[in-house]
Amino acid sequence: MRPAANPVFSDARLAEIKSLVERYPAAQSALLPVLHMAQEDFGYLSMPVQQLVADTLGVRLMAVREVVTFYTMFREKPCGTYLMEVCTNAGCMLNGANELVAHMCDKLGIKVGETTPDGMFTVTEVECAGACAGAPVVQINNAYHEKVDAAHIDAFIDKARSKGGAA
Repeated sequence: MRPAANPVFSDARLAEIKSLVERYPAAQSALLPVLHMAQEDFGYLSMPVQQLVADTLGVRLMAVREVVTFYTMFREKPCGTYLMEVCTNAGCMLNGANELVAHMCDKLGIKVGETTPDGMFTVTEVECAGACAGAPVVQINNAYHEKVDAAHIDAFIDKARSKGGAA
């Protein structure tokens, strides 16, 4: 999904944002949920989308940039149909996350942060998935998968490819 050069929120989304902002003492307090809405609507947070969020909330673009660049859940470029986020923090790393990332990238023929040419898979590393007991953890499109190994990933990728993107 590629946002337009001049993205706009729908009237329904603007009403939702207005209602949300009214719950807070300052519009900037609604920044996180509005960024989630924007990413849902436009696929990722391009600079024009970030400017739209800033203008909609009446905040400086830098305030939006500070949040977007801090949190790994926000994307500034398009990603594949399946966003595969591997936790590489200490617990997961000690349980094979680094080897898992290498395996995923090798199987898909991409590097961390890249998307496969068919647009199906993007592999990223995240600092902490908050599920250390299930290490290594891979979040695929917001669904957690714990104690993941190469066989689990291979099966997921093969199933997604055989169904044309619907795993």
